[in-house]
Amino acid sequence: MAQELEKVDVVTVGVGWTGGIIAAECAKEGLSVVGLERGKGRSIEDYFMIHDELRYAVRYELMQDVSKETITFRNHPKQRALPMRQMGSFLLGEGLGGAGIHWNGQTHRFLPYDFEIKTKTIEKYGEDKLKNGIFLQDWGITYDELEPYFDRFEKTCGISGEENPYGGKRSNPYPTPPMKETPITKRARTAAENLGLKPFMTPSGNLSERYENPDGQVINACQYCAFCERFGCEYGAKSDPTITVIPTAQETGNFELRTHANVVEILHNDGMATGVRYIDVQSGEEYIQPANVVVLTSYVLNNTKLLLVSKLGTPYNRENGTGHVGKNYCYQVNASATGFFENEQFNTFMGAGALGTCIDDYNGDNFDHSDVDFLHGGVGTVGHTGIRPILSNPVPPGTPLWGKEFKEKSLYYFTRHLGIGFQGASLPHVNNYLDLDPTYKDAYGVPLLRMTYNFTDQDRKLHSFLSEKATEFVKEMGADIVTEGEELGDYDIVPYQTTHNTGGTPMGDDPALSTVNNFLQMWESENTFVVGASNFAHNSGYNPTGTVGALAYRAAEGIIRYSREGGMLV
Repeated sequence: MAQELEKVDVVTVGVGWTGGIIAAECAKEGLSVVGLERGKGRSIEDYFMIHDELRYAVRYELMQDVSKETITFRNHPKQRALPMRQMGSFLLGEGLGGAGIHWNGQTHRFLPYDFEIKTKTIEKYGEDKLKNGIFLQDWGITYDELEPYFDRFEKTCGISGEENPYGGKRSNPYPTPPMKETPITKRARTAAENLGLKPFMTPSGNLSERYENPDGQVINACQYCAFCERFGCEYGAKSDPTITVIPTAQETGNFELRTHANVVEILHNDGMATGVRYIDVQSGEEYIQPANVVVLTSYVLNNTKLLLVSKLGTPYNRENGTGHVGKNYCYQVNASATGFFENEQFNTFMGAGALGTCIDDYNGDNFDHSDVDFLHGGVGTVGHTGIRPILSNPVPPGTPLWGKEFKEKSLYYFTRHLGIGFQGASLPHVNNYLDLDPTYKDAYGVPLLRMTYNFTDQDRKLHSFLSEKATEFVKEMGADIVTEGEELGDYDIVPYQTTHNTGGTPMGDDPALSTVNNFLQMWESENTFVVGASNFAHNSGYNPTGTVGALAYRAAEGIIRYSREGGMLV
């Protein structure tokens, strides 16, 4: 029988960026907060001498154990879904700090177009531009309304950046200057300018200089060691929750962190959450944590899973189009080109996770879509992130994938290649959604989340367009041999692509189409808040963290107001 604990003001399910922000802001206002994290605790000391590609990048030391909990996957509703048995298309993080520990640090703001995508599309192109099967909806908030929260998140992280010429209006410059230019980023900048494009340095959570944030937490200057994605930062130079918002919460005395605490159910009565039930994964004991406010701050997929398992909110029904929990699941499309240089070498083995040159000319509605049969676009980046030898063996077309010639060319071209990658936006489709698997369960007896997802005609047309732009760009950089990506086929759960999963609990201003309002408060349970990329009504061409952080600060403000006033927030 579960042991019931003392009631608190706020309980968060997950303690990464969103859980840390909610905890810090609420605790500073005097609210009692308990943070439940199903993984273990972490700190900078855990990352000393972490430069082990095999352990962290290949064997996924910081990731979820998919033998205990995973998802099932299928491309189409008529297929049988099967469990994902190995990390592949995306990486499920686990432990204190969540994906904020092993992220690259790229911290874009979504465009003003993104938040009013349906309205702006119709205004410019008319109703006929909307495609059948695509769920296009506004977010219930504008960029200008969200801008102060973007600003707060960037100041918390000390983001190093250069203003995006296509970005929304900023109230302040980035807290720290952009990262160092390198021969690679300079070459990319020159190529962009030669093509009439407007390059800018990637906004980075790998800091260009030592920085003290408004809460008094210090983030150090990046060492350009190249061990960012899939690794924690031993220098404390990559902004992450364990060196920013979590210490801030702990210093208030109003926050209690519990690790190894796996929440398996949201408890509720008459539409009001009463708390959560969790399992201590070390002892196997069950606990009930009552709370006045329950906040889901776990990864995209788990936020949706918990609502479905707990029967809180209306599940999306593909057959009749009703419901919203599990709806609007989106991913991204990746288009790229690689260039090989016979007579030049580059320090490709050095760098940082968010070191790079970006072009935004083909993102959002930054270009005229009148004569193309798709919407949105993608950001292009020539990254100088640092490549490592196990997972990076680029070779020109026609090279065998094993044997003597492969080894020789792998060594030769390791420092003789550059490329550009485009992250393309993903728009929600009637056949792409999340629900509970009817067959498979996790190690705790809870049904697995089932993902039904495939690329759409919209995705394929966008991918083709971005591939052409990528090839053009790499040629302009002066490569001797240029390769471009293959045509986009069916989505595959196995090869890694990006961990930018979004949707499942979409936000909006219509309770029939959205799970939460613009404070991320559930329409159907006013004391339950769902915070994260699961709230995105679609996925942009950017990395999601900057927008996730802004929404978390907005939600924190709402939770504090709700704790004082109650009722639905407006």
